[in-house]
Amino acid sequence: MSVKIVETSLRDGHQSLLATRMTTKDILSILPELDNAGFYALEVWGGATFDACLRFLDEDPWDRLREIKKLAPKTKLQMLFRGQNILGYRHYPDDIVEKFVQKSIENGIDIIRIFDALNDVRNLKSAVDATKKYGGHCQIALSYTTSPVHTIDYYVNLAKEVEQMGADSLCIKDMSGILLPDDAYNLIKALKENSKLPINLHGHATAGIMQATYLKAIEAGVDIIDTALSPLSGGTSQVSTESFYHILRNTGNDTKLNIDLLKKAAEKLTVIKDQYLKSGTLNPKALTPNPNILEYQVPGGMLSNLMNQLKEQNQMHNYEKVLREIPIVRKDLGYPPLVTPLSQMVGTQAVMNVITEIRYKMVSKEIREYLHGLYGKTPAEIDSKFRSEIIGDDEVITHRPADDLLPEFENLKKKYQYIAKSDEALLSIALFEKVALSFLEKKYQEKPKQRKEVFAFSVTVGNGDTK
Repeated sequence: MSVKIVETSLRDGHQSLLATRMTTKDILSILPELDNAGFYALEVWGGATFDACLRFLDEDPWDRLREIKKLAPKTKLQMLFRGQNILGYRHYPDDIVEKFVQKSIENGIDIIRIFDALNDVRNLKSAVDATKKYGGHCQIALSYTTSPVHTIDYYVNLAKEVEQMGADSLCIKDMSGILLPDDAYNLIKALKENSKLPINLHGHATAGIMQATYLKAIEAGVDIIDTALSPLSGGTSQVSTESFYHILRNTGNDTKLNIDLLKKAAEKLTVIKDQYLKSGTLNPKALTPNPNILEYQVPGGMLSNLMNQLKEQNQMHNYEKVLREIPIVRKDLGYPPLVTPLSQMVGTQAVMNVITEIRYKMVSKEIREYLHGLYGKTPAEIDSKFRSEIIGDDEVITHRPADDLLPEFENLKKKYQYIAKSDEALLSIALFEKVALSFLEKKYQEKPKQRKEVFAFSVTVGNGDTK
């Protein structure tokens, strides 16, 4: 049976290596080759790409998606969706989640990979229900990490839950690249024995072990793997697509990809990559394997962004100290998987701890909200003394956080009818109000009217910049 390949260079590849700065023009230039190469899917949207388009590239992410669909009609398009967080960094009401899913599918997305940073399935339900309602392929991703509570049984039980929720496929999302080969084999075997869902493995090359891990996963029966075209592979990104073409060629798991088209696309992408390398957007350090990540568990995108954050604050000399601090913060917070937005929250808190030289002397607003239960149920119980030191005797909620959120879409529609000329534009405002308004005012050359910023985020997010 052929192993299916999801090509990630147009989303996770440049998010991990280029701080999500790849332009639509660059992306469109290699789509004809990729669309005809034989991929199961192209990951092209979601994650930090939406925010980066508006904030840094002066591009409309919805226009990008529509242009991609025009040039890639043959291959399924895939996006990464943060459950109740959508593509932002807080929980949004159910009506916003549903409308975003609807418009994503209408504008060209076929597969929506939905995850929750805490693997709290309550935070997946709205997105899953909407994906099924509007005819998309619903892939639920389990955020992979290791800790005393993250056992094989833990993941098997999660898989059973998401299968009952209506998932069409299951993804093991190893955002840090820490899944060891034998662990992958045992995990995939156990999932195959307990679930009928096709299994997709998503890993990063950060620690230098992912090729071996993928091979053991294939041996265990994994159905799909994520790879990136060679110029944007390796380091904090995924393993090379072309390498796996050759590894699996003429075996029972032959990918059936068109290597000539891959070569043509890689040649174009190399020219693009060299430009980002020259400008300094691509930090060569992000290309070097770091086996220490097996201890620190820092995801690829977080690692490159952490370097950028420390560099901007003239704190690169504290880089290793911050990496050593991250597992300590993570343990204190109940072993959350290090994936957006938790990875940024934990990373920023570790930076604060190191720079102030006193743990939790400064605590971010987001960490306080997390300790109040506003992000969901933590994998492990948090020490009550630690919690009280940060938030005192405040109430900690145990219900689904989004149950406290009132519908927003119709109110936003009335408020921004002067500038939101489509539901898509309104959704941009719903997620990134200030940034989207600035973009739309330039796009339509409208005069700004009364504006209120709904939400401000103060930590380093997936594209490597502080909100």
